Amino acid sequence: MFKKILIANRGEIACRVIKTAKKMGIATVAVYSDADKDARHVELADEAVHIGGSASRDSYLQADRIIAACKKTGAEAVHPGYGFLSENEAFARKVEEEGIVFIGPKHYSIAAMGDKIASKKLANDAKVNTIPGWNEAIESAERAVQIAKDIGYPVMIKASAGGGGKGLRVAHDDKEAFEGFTACRNEARNSFGDDRVFIEKFVVEPRHIEIQVLGDSQGNVIYLNERECSIQRRHQKVIEEAPSPFISEETRRAMGEQAVALAKAVKYQSAGTVEFVVGKDQSFYFLEMNTRLQVEHPVTECITGLDLVELMIRVAAGEPLPLKQSDVKREGWAIECRINAEDPFRNFLPSTGRLVKFQPPKETMFSADTEHLYGVRVDTGVYDGGEIPMFYDSMIAKLIVHGKDRAHAIAMMREALNGFVIRGVSSNIPFQAALLAHPKFVAGDFNTGFIAEHYSQGFHAEDVPHDDPGFLVALAAFMHRRYRARASGISGQLEGHGVKIAEQFVVVTLDVKGEHVHTPVSVTDFKGTNGSSAVQVGDRRYEIGSRAALGAVRIEGVVNDKPFVAQVERGAGKNPLALRLSHDGTQIDAMVLSPLGARLQKLMPYKAPPDLSKFLMSPMPGLLVEVSVQPGQQVQAGEKLAVIEAMKMENVLFATQDGVVGKISAAKGESLAVDQIILEFN
Repeated sequence: MFKKILIANRGEIACRVIKTAKKMGIATVAVYSDADKDARHVELADEAVHIGGSASRDSYLQADRIIAACKKTGAEAVHPGYGFLSENEAFARKVEEEGIVFIGPKHYSIAAMGDKIASKKLANDAKVNTIPGWNEAIESAERAVQIAKDIGYPVMIKASAGGGGKGLRVAHDDKEAFEGFTACRNEARNSFGDDRVFIEKFVVEPRHIEIQVLGDSQGNVIYLNERECSIQRRHQKVIEEAPSPFISEETRRAMGEQAVALAKAVKYQSAGTVEFVVGKDQSFYFLEMNTRLQVEHPVTECITGLDLVELMIRVAAGEPLPLKQSDVKREGWAIECRINAEDPFRNFLPSTGRLVKFQPPKETMFSADTEHLYGVRVDTGVYDGGEIPMFYDSMIAKLIVHGKDRAHAIAMMREALNGFVIRGVSSNIPFQAALLAHPKFVAGDFNTGFIAEHYSQGFHAEDVPHDDPGFLVALAAFMHRRYRARASGISGQLEGHGVKIAEQFVVVTLDVKGEHVHTPVSVTDFKGTNGSSAVQVGDRRYEIGSRAALGAVRIEGVVNDKPFVAQVERGAGKNPLALRLSHDGTQIDAMVLSPLGARLQKLMPYKAPPDLSKFLMSPMPGLLVEVSVQPGQQVQAGEKLAVIEAMKMENVLFATQDGVVGKISAAKGESLAVDQIILEFN
């Protein structure tokens, strides 16, 4: 077995590999960029080597520097994680040529399967179901349009070296085919250094279901069940689960056997994933093979009880697989939510900066530990007070739960999301909560178009209606009274002028139209127990108890004999007097006032927000890569104004109305802050 390995990656996957290596008694070496000098994976590793600048092309994509780091530290093997160089055939080959073991498939397997065009031909030869399409590189946008018309719309335009949602578009007409081809080619060239693009038929109402395979150097290959990955936004997975709530046992077996046949055809060693698109009738077609560990591998680890990273390391060291196909288990139900640094209420724009607070829910399962299942696991590469840099992807953490069945797993995930505290950057937690509560998701009735169908106009606060909005009002009053009770105990108050603990309040909240709603409530001690009160909201009574420390964001307690987890903060919104409450994806700002205070509040004048329509402002932190207009230029609504790059994605800013460009306030190549002015209109 290896004595020391190097992890050629960063973030949560680097931390994940380090944990398994430590369990196995293997020393670890981290590599890091300028932006990651204080990163968590650097702290966890036994050694760390600096390999370059913040941009991935100057560090994590520098194969020669990573190999040099191996030689410098005496690392015998390299685990590439996912992304970066994990599916780079030239890197794997060079590692092997330098006498270092690549903890992954052999370079010839990566070459065969990493190229989507070549892989489809191989899949055909291996008698794996493939989807109709044009499997040769397409030379121009005009040719792409002609091919798309011949296949028949809709079509999917894909970069041959693409992955992770990059270099992929769906086109429904000639215009979208032309523009999609150009965009895919540019993204592929910038992200992967390979601008080849191909086209295939887009299956209507498709499911995205993948099979985890595992092979060794003795020619043994098995499949470890499937993962359901159909909940996607812009082809980027959002929620994954195992098993799938859709396919039959017969389909599962057929997909698994075809995945194994394909892996054997390329002499596959290590962990890999064969992705399929599955139709409504459970017909399935090969999409691609990912010759690496997948982001969503934890859900497979939960239902099988296997440590996939450990198996990858053992296979790379020449050991045979320790189990046969008949030994593979499928127990319980696992769900993974990707917690990303993005603002779902602002069209999921990237959010970078300092994690002022990072408090994940309590873990009862742990990566690299298959002894503790049926619980909550958090895989992350960040820490409280750390930075989310603009140079890499937006993932903050992966939240994984393992339940007895699907309903149990969904309930566990909703509670875990309630207790996941992230401040300083925006996160997609409210969106995840809305998805998990959606009746069609709960019923397992969805496909890859689920998010586009149900959130076609974006995601808004009203998309997360609370099952019991009275509970949030009651909780606001309960917490306010606890704060008042603490204030009443402060020493030194003048006799007769101390803080009084009232029982009658009015909770003032904003409804979806932005109008204040006044709700009278009463709060009284309940059963005389410390930390418990009875809150009356209209005709509903809420008996709430919590011993959470005042000032803590995460509040755990009991309401009407049922446990709950919520988040409560003072002064978190625009109003310093308000409490901000979050529960089940719903967030409200509530002022808890005396009846007199509520009457006076109604008399306060409304202050209109400033008119910012004459400015184009950066909606996110990022790099200004293009300013498409000049001062004095007449522009029309829908015309491109600028392009900002953040977290490896290009974001195009368009004019919302006709106008004339006045002053340009930011230059190409400038790093922008959120709401920074880019240009003004006359």
